[in-house]
Amino acid sequence: MTHQLVLASASPFRRMLLENAGIAFRWQAAEIDERALEEPLAAEGASPEKVATVLAEAKAESVAAALREAQGAGEGIAPVVIGSDQTLSLGDRVFHKPASMAEARDHLRALSGATHQLNSAIALHQDGRTLWSHVSTARLTMRRLDDGFIARHLARVGEKALTSVGAYQLEGEGVQLFEAIDGDYFTILGLPILPLLGELRRLRVIDA
Repeated sequence: MTHQLVLASASPFRRMLLENAGIAFRWQAAEIDERALEEPLAAEGASPEKVATVLAEAKAESVAAALREAQGAGEGIAPVVIGSDQTLSLGDRVFHKPASMAEARDHLRALSGATHQLNSAIALHQDGRTLWSHVSTARLTMRRLDDGFIARHLARVGEKALTSVGAYQLEGEGVQLFEAIDGDYFTILGLPILPLLGELRRLRVIDA
């Protein structure tokens, strides 16, 4: 490997996907104000895919800038930083991570019996510029849920429901909420790893 690789995320699932793929990397959480970045995008009617891409690029740029400041300008090869973000959309409505268990309940009620989209964006950043970005989309159909099941489900999973958009984690008990899924499992977890690995090989960041 000719460059350091840095994941701009504290997500254990994104880290797990890279680790399972045998990729050498380190990680650092990005510190950006996502809602402040989203407001002008929403005002201009940007698509959920565009929002996810802008946030992924912003996270990669933020961590790259922090690393440059810590390392010092001109010292060594700049790392390649992977930024990632995910939006959940149902029609024109874009969902964020619920702020409370009551909001998690409301999210599941809204998604019940409907098909929504998960839009997972990734971006590669180095030397002050975005090298590449990509969005993958999965479509998930939630079965019809009654209030009693939603209450029991949230009681079992607890505050894990607050850590993901849509108030569910498909890799855990959240799989019980669905009747059909059309899309890539890696996209659902928030890191479309096949196109990412392909681009890292093309850039010679990892071995081909």
